[in-house]
Parts: sequence; structure tokens; C-alpha cells
Amino acid sequence: MTTAAAPSSAALALDAACDHLLALQEPAGWWKGELQTNVTMDAEDLLLREFLGVRRPRDTEEAARWIRSQQRDDGTWATFHGGPGDVSTTVEAYAALRLAGDPADAAHMRAAARFVLDAGGIEASRVFTRIWLALFGQWSWRDLPVLPPEMMFLPPWFPLNVYDWACWARQTIVPLTIVSAARPVRPLPFTLDELRTGRRVRRAPRGGWEAAFAALDRALHRYERRPVPGLRRAAVRRAAEWIVARQERDGSWGGIQPPWVYSLIALRLCGYGLDHPVMRKGLDGLERFIIRDEQGRRLEACQSPVWDTVLAINALRDAGLPPDHAALVKAAGWVLGEEIRGPGDWSVRRPGLRPGGWAFEFDNDVYPDVDDTAEAVLALRRVDHPDVRPAVERAVTWMAGMVSRDGGFAAFDADNTRTLCTRLPFCDFGAVIDPPSADVTAHTVEALVAEPPAPPARPDLVRRAVVWLLKAQEEDGSWFGRWGANHVYGTGAVVPALVAAGVRTDARCVRRAVAWLESHQNDDGGWGEDMRSYTDPSWIGRGASTPSQTAWALLALLAAGERSEAVERGVAWLVSHQRPDGTWDEPFFTGTGFPGDFSINYHLYRLVFPISALGRYVAAVGATAQPHETAVAEQAGHREAGGTRTVAP
Repeated sequence: MTTAAAPSSAALALDAACDHLLALQEPAGWWKGELQTNVTMDAEDLLLREFLGVRRPRDTEEAARWIRSQQRDDGTWATFHGGPGDVSTTVEAYAALRLAGDPADAAHMRAAARFVLDAGGIEASRVFTRIWLALFGQWSWRDLPVLPPEMMFLPPWFPLNVYDWACWARQTIVPLTIVSAARPVRPLPFTLDELRTGRRVRRAPRGGWEAAFAALDRALHRYERRPVPGLRRAAVRRAAEWIVARQERDGSWGGIQPPWVYSLIALRLCGYGLDHPVMRKGLDGLERFIIRDEQGRRLEACQSPVWDTVLAINALRDAGLPPDHAALVKAAGWVLGEEIRGPGDWSVRRPGLRPGGWAFEFDNDVYPDVDDTAEAVLALRRVDHPDVRPAVERAVTWMAGMVSRDGGFAAFDADNTRTLCTRLPFCDFGAVIDPPSADVTAHTVEALVAEPPAPPARPDLVRRAVVWLLKAQEEDGSWFGRWGANHVYGTGAVVPALVAAGVRTDARCVRRAVAWLESHQNDDGGWGEDMRSYTDPSWIGRGASTPSQTAWALLALLAAGERSEAVERGVAWLVSHQRPDGTWDEPFFTGTGFPGDFSINYHLYRLVFPISALGRYVAAVGATAQPHETAVAEQAGHREAGGTRTVAP
């Protein structure tokens, strides 16, 4: 059991952490930590390059080395650190290693094959995996759900139109309609028969929506054998134009891997040559998402500079850096330059709303999101920069206009709540709609209440959002975390928002949340929640202690006015687990892409959230540390920017 740390120790730990974070700032003003996911990114990158005919020996060798390094002792690959073996991830990793030349009878390949067969073989893998296999003749297109490009002609009000899908799914589905129509095959010099069980893929049960959509899929398969030629050509052309119109400046689609790779494949099938500017920009852009080190070559599924930068600003302000600190002013200037002032897919549901806000990535101008915008508003208003006010006002107007009918806020779209598309046979992986969530709604509430004077509509907007949050509280007192793991993240976001909105700290909703957090504190003083909590309720609130999750719990407890033993033990855990260089180790994944299916380890979370928690704790108890200069700060040139953090006595 961890004992309480002296407040001065917390202040010293805070200073060291701030020094480390300041040293990571890029000259242009932004921060970006690695966004770590799983080896399907690297396997699919090799398969993409094989399909396009651009796979290079060096890339193959380095990617294969990375994939091998992530295989566990039982022969499997998982979707997150410490998680169970995943059959689809293991199939894709195995296929990539066969492509790289690893023989099927090698020990590590035999171990992987045993797991796949025991788990049901290729037949048990997800639809996305079987699409990749179909591209290379290792699965029959006839045994995959049909995605007809004719769906491009469905109007936005009609069920199953492309805008019924969440933005990340929408950008993936549209190119896959072209791929599904073309049914290409690029044969490989080997087969994957050793991964087959011979069993048929499980069919949907009779009755209900599943049976109805299974019947629809059968009808679409019949249509696919003889589509209307003119309609099919027009639909493919419409889909290709839609794709090209949404390519970002950096060559990506949405700044994320899935639509990026499928868009390149789809456009190639439409006759776009590899030297076409769209294709060239897309392939060149992928190179900027590559990380190379001694373990090999890996591809980031996405990059998070805006999110990381606004979190860093808020953390450093929580730590006591003044609003005119040079590092913060430079960061704010960079963030202001990333503001999105044009329309996007969100305009389909909100055509009269004036644009203004931020995306997650360097370039994702079609898809700003409410969560990043809320955090940016919270950050910018705390920095002395002359251009902040107009940008914040535009962002608040846009953010307020993105409220859904039920009073909550989602990430990318408003009222993206139709569940019909989730029942399609295609949808066996990940979230495909974007309904309001507790964490996004909480961050938005914080941003809106921080913006006095409020227009007449805003108090009602905040009040409705608070009511939404109160209704979303779980029976055990926690909140579900959509974009972070999981109930610790949701509760850590909601409690500070409720208090900021005027909910009393002795209110029953707050007390229930505090009781839940205290009852789920680990014996070592920290908090952790395993990614399995998304699919197995027995894991809710349970897991190895991590710096980010411990910080989330502390942020909620401190907002609730707690100065309890639980807070002291949590702070002591952070202090005792800090590395000598001021940061923390965090191998566990605490970020979420698709709950239960796609997990993320944000490498900056382990630093920014502990800084916020320690900063608020130190401010609450009035602790100080002796000012000191560290070698890290000196090497980063931060003396002239104000040196290390200082807390006013």
C-alpha cells in the first residue's frame, strides 16, 4: 500500500514533469506524442503496397521486424498491451510475415497458426480481415457482404445513406463500395490454407433485424451478378469524386489509416495511375506517419498534434505557468493557425451553422470535432495571445450549434444516432455511428460555462447538457468513457464539468461518483482500468495502475473538493512512480478508437494528465518547491522562455 507523499514532494515531481514536457515542444510550438495502436496497421501497410505494386524490400524487412517484436510468447498478437490474443490481428500479422518471406513451418508461425485454428480459423476473422484476404485471392468475394456503390445516390434523409455512418466509417465505406464492386484479385505466391478450418462462416440467426438484413444481403448478391450498367458506372464515378474531394492537404483521408488505404485502392481500381497527383500525394503522405527505430518500422494509425498541444497547454497552466509564458504563447499561436474555417461533412446536418473549430490532426479540415474544439477553447482562453478571442468566439458558436436533439454532444456530427446501419452484416468491427457521449459532452460543458458573458441561449444549452450527463450516470455512480478507458476516464471528465457548471460538490451525483472512484482505487494507491471493460463488465474499474488513469481519478476527486486519504495515496503513487527524467512509464493502452475493438496508447497522456492532476493538487494544498533549473530545461533553451515552473508563494 502506498502512503501519502509530502506536498513538497508533489511540487518537486511537478517541476520535473513540466521541465520534461517543455523540452518536448517543437520549435513551431506544437507537441505530439506517438499514437500507438496494433500491428494491423503495419500488416495492412505491407498488403497495400503489395496490391499497388510499390512494396520495397527495406520497408518489408523493417515492418516484419516490428511485427515479430510484438508477437507474444503464445504466438498471438493482441490489440492492446496485456490483452488477449486477437484472431483477426493474428491472421493479418501472419499474412504480412508470409509476404515478408517467413516460412509457414517457422516456430513463431506455427504458434500463430495454432492459435488461429483454435480460435476458428480465417473463417472466424472479422469482415475487414477477410476483405484484405479477398484482395489476394485468399477469400472469396462471394462470401463477403455486399457494399453497392449505388448507395451514394441515397439522399441524406433516407435510411442507410452515407451520412448515417460516423465520419470515420463513412470515409471507409465509400471507397469500399468501389472495391466491393470491382472485386479485384492480386494472387500471392503462397496460400493461407494452413489457417483454414473448413467450417462455414456463422450465418445470422433467423428472425428480427439480423434475418432481414441477411435477406437484403442475399438480394444484393443477386444484383451484384448483374448490376444495371449505366447506374453502376455513375455510382462508381460519384464515389470516386466524393473520395477525391475529401483528400486532405497532407495526402490523407480524415488523417486516419482505414479510409486512407482503402481510398488509394479504390482510386487505383478506377484507373488512377500511381503518378496521378492524388495517388502520389496519398502515398507520400503515408511516409510522414512512419516511425523507424531499432525495433523496426511502424505506421501510426493517426497523429494527434492538436489534441496533444491543447492538453499540454492546459496541463502547464494547471501547473502554474503564467499565461504569457513564451512556450504557451507560441503553442497558442500554432493552435490558432490550425483553426478550421470552412464547411465539412458536419454541414449536411447543420447547413446554416458558421464554421469554426479544430480537428485532431495536422490536416483534417473536413472533419473538425467537438472534443478537440472544447479542449482548445479551454486552453486558448488561458493564454495571453492577441488573436485568441475571435477564434474562441467562432469555436463556441460552432460547438454550441453541434448539440444533438437530446442535449448531448458527439465527436464529429450532430444527431448521428440511427442504428440501422449497425445491423448490416458488414458491421462486425468497431463503432459505426457517432452518438453523444459523456466525455465529449462533459468537455463541451466545461468550455461553454467558461465563456462569460453567455448569449441568452447558452444557459439553456448547458442546462440541457448537464441533464443529459445526469441521465447518463451509471447505476454504480460512474460514467462510461467513449474515447478513453473507460469508466475512470468518463468519471474523470464528467465530475469537473458538473462542478464547473454549478453542481454542488455535496450533490448526490457527485458523491456517488466519488464513492465509485474511492472503491476502485488499487491497493498501491493508483487507478487503472483494463480495455476489456468495454466487453466484459467484470473489468469495469479494474486494471493495473497507470499514470493517466490515476490522474483522471484525481482530477475528479479534486474537483469534488476531496482532500481525502484516497487523494493523498493517488498523489503518492504518481510521485513514487515518476522516472528520473520527469515523465512516467505507461505501456498500457488508455485511449479508445472503437470501444472493445481498437485501442490507443497516447504516449503523451502519461505526462500531460499527471501534470494537470499534480498541478491542481499543489494549488489546492498550497505546496511549493524550491525553484531549480534542470539540464533538460537548459538543453531545450527554456531559460529565456521563462525557465521551469514556479509557484507563487
